[in-house]
Amino acid sequence: MKATMLAAATAVGLMAAVPAGAQTSVTTTTTETTGSITIAPEKRTVIRQRLSTAKPVTVKENVTVGWTVPETVELQTVPDTIVSDIPSVKGYSYFVYNDDVVLVDPKTRKVVTIVE
Repeated sequence: MKATMLAAATAVGLMAAVPAGAQTSVTTTTTETTGSITIAPEKRTVIRQRLSTAKPVTVKENVTVGWTVPETVELQTVPDTIVSDIPSVKGYSYFVYNDDVVLVDPKTRKVVTIVE
């Protein structure tokens, strides 16, 4: 009797494991480790068209992803109209440099992406 119950419990355990094996795995990427965000090309075009009219900023350094923006550079908040179309830019600020829109994490002042 004990052996039968053990065999039944093992069979139930194996059957319960089958659906778990069929599940699809999901990989999550965070911006904290890379320092950048990914924006689809068509959305990058929207950002460039809507924000590139801002007054350009002049800095002595080369602006790259991960660069810390000096306090002398005034950051603009990404407008809600863009955030509603492109939610991934929510919470970021920007400035225009050399005809490019530079998205910045306002908390760290680090460049997260450059929309060329």
